Amino acid sequence: MLMAVMLFVVGSSAALSIDVVRTGFGIKGDEATYVAMALSAAYDGDLVYEARDIKRFYELYNAGPEGIFLKRGANSRNLDDRLYFGKAYIYSVVAAPFVWLAGLNGLLVFHVVLLSGMFLFGYRFLIAHTPNRLVLPYVIGFFGVTVVPLYAVFLTSEIFNVSLVFYAYFLWFYKEVAPAEDDRVTRWLRGPWTEIAAAVLLGMATFSKPLNVLLILPPVLFALWRCRFRLGLVVGTTFVIVVAAGFAVNAAITGEFVYQGGDRKTFYGDFPFERPDAGFDTLGVTMATNEIVIEEPLGSVAFLTLLGSNLRYFFLGRHFGFLPFFFPGLVAVWLFLRYRKDRRPWQWIILGTVVAFAVSVVIYMPYTWSGGGGPPGNRYFLSIYPVLFFLTPPIISAAPVLTAWLGGALFTAHILINPFVSAKQPYLSVERGMLRMLPVELTMVNDLPINLDAPRARIEYGDPTVLLYYLDHNAYRPDQAGIWIAAQRRADIIVRSGPPLVDLKLTLRSPVANSVDVRLGGASRTVELEPGVSQSVSLKPVGVYARRSWAYLLSVRTENGFVPRLTEAGSSDGRYLGVVLDLTATVGEDGTPSLRGW
Repeated sequence: MLMAVMLFVVGSSAALSIDVVRTGFGIKGDEATYVAMALSAAYDGDLVYEARDIKRFYELYNAGPEGIFLKRGANSRNLDDRLYFGKAYIYSVVAAPFVWLAGLNGLLVFHVVLLSGMFLFGYRFLIAHTPNRLVLPYVIGFFGVTVVPLYAVFLTSEIFNVSLVFYAYFLWFYKEVAPAEDDRVTRWLRGPWTEIAAAVLLGMATFSKPLNVLLILPPVLFALWRCRFRLGLVVGTTFVIVVAAGFAVNAAITGEFVYQGGDRKTFYGDFPFERPDAGFDTLGVTMATNEIVIEEPLGSVAFLTLLGSNLRYFFLGRHFGFLPFFFPGLVAVWLFLRYRKDRRPWQWIILGTVVAFAVSVVIYMPYTWSGGGGPPGNRYFLSIYPVLFFLTPPIISAAPVLTAWLGGALFTAHILINPFVSAKQPYLSVERGMLRMLPVELTMVNDLPINLDAPRARIEYGDPTVLLYYLDHNAYRPDQAGIWIAAQRRADIIVRSGPPLVDLKLTLRSPVANSVDVRLGGASRTVELEPGVSQSVSLKPVGVYARRSWAYLLSVRTENGFVPRLTEAGSSDGRYLGVVLDLTATVGEDGTPSLRGW
């Protein structure tokens, strides 16, 4: 209890003290929609987008709601010209009282309240079967050295969804580990109301993020396994009613059951109602999700190859992997599998559900399973992660606690030190440290964070043309000389082509004697350069196919370098450069690369 109170006091004080707009670097991710919706609910008492909403947004941000999702109403009450928000409303409505009290800072306070409750209930769950001092650091580490705290600075629904799932599972499964002592709190948490309340919370989380639907399986299947058929029916029915009610309310408000369906657009630069001539019909880009879209039919071999690559990336990926961004969860799974005597049937169901989610999401969304838009870590897995907490057996030594802290911190500490920068510029987090040791998700090039830094993504180069994506600041945009690589650094560049690359010729040159290591899709070579003498090397790479194109990871590392300003008369170039390279691609016989749809 004391820990949760301290977190609430300190966290709330910090949340109320910062300048949300300036410290948070303006809009990021889906914040525009959720913030505008919360402001409308708090101050107008509705979920309608009107002229006063855009005016209020400019007053707070000194800018428009970049990336806001809006949809035209489809009501039968002659309100078809009204506009509504094209995201799930439940987070913004629940957070509205905090916004009414504290403005934008209220959203951060709301997140602090949710996180404080998670630490409190997590501690109570583990202390029930592990009455020792290791519980507190384990609970803090399970959430604290992952990507979860980073999402607390996003003014979006992610932390809300995480907490709803965690609270629901606590209410369902606390009674399975609760002590035999008949104290008042334990009796209260053993009551039949907890089953219904948990189903309501998970129904809310599923309406907010439909991918959470699989999480209803553990409580229902466990009830059926115990032959408590009535309980399983009640829990499942309550869950379905809550989810259906969420969509029914959305239909009552907007005329559409699906908040991402209908006549829905996203807006950048210009927004409805900001000027008399700014209308929904003439602005925006259509972004409706009315049906399941199969981007590219694949044969069985190609499908299994893509699935295998995605499952590997799902677990080990540099940008979205389970291991780097949710490492303490891996410790929880390891503890569960190691200590056989402490395993319980409902824990097996939880683990099976998590595995089923991972497999199903990479099958259903093979190119966007991380959440889209270049998020830090796997945004879709974020609300699944808390259920792994309930796999934790009694903790009898400090080793797993230290392992969770050390492993998690190695991958996420540099991200959490400055969360506002990491949230706004997620591509910076993977440029250094342990994350660079992990594979790049080449099946999801369009969704990598680097796409948020436009000058370093989708750079057209050469003839035939390939696209280059600079994953770090160790390579410079092409100039007349070619592509300069920083000295004594490793530059990682994704090379993307329509047809597969049969060969990639690299021509290297450096004004100083240099040793250059080059790697491309499994092929590697070390080139020794003499000053001013060009040398070419050809590599036959193995790439990854996805979205009608092939992707290859090119890595170049230089040993020596020079500063043009210090060595060339009249130069003002202060960069520490190593080698300049030129790329010449040889593609397969099935045509020249096409950039359309990439």
